Amino acid sequence: MMLDRCPGGSLLRTPTLEIRKCPQCGEELEVFSNDLSVKCSNCGFVVYNDVQSCARWCSRARECLGEEMYKKYTTGKEQPP
Repeated sequence: MMLDRCPGGSLLRTPTLEIRKCPQCGEELEVFSNDLSVKCSNCGFVVYNDVQSCARWCSRARECLGEEMYKKYTTGKEQPP
């Protein structure tokens, strides 16, 4: 099935980790590929993830990611639980 091999969807379903420095205080931040943003635990600065989500352009994104994840990446915010 093609959806199982989608490279964009796999980064969202099976996140990868990137360590970044907070631009405000220099604290190391763990940013996962499926995070929209991360708040620095040291100073509270919000760092936004610059991952370009396939959900915004792929015609099969809703089917591939599922409704909840699709909404998260197309609205740019977490949905309430």
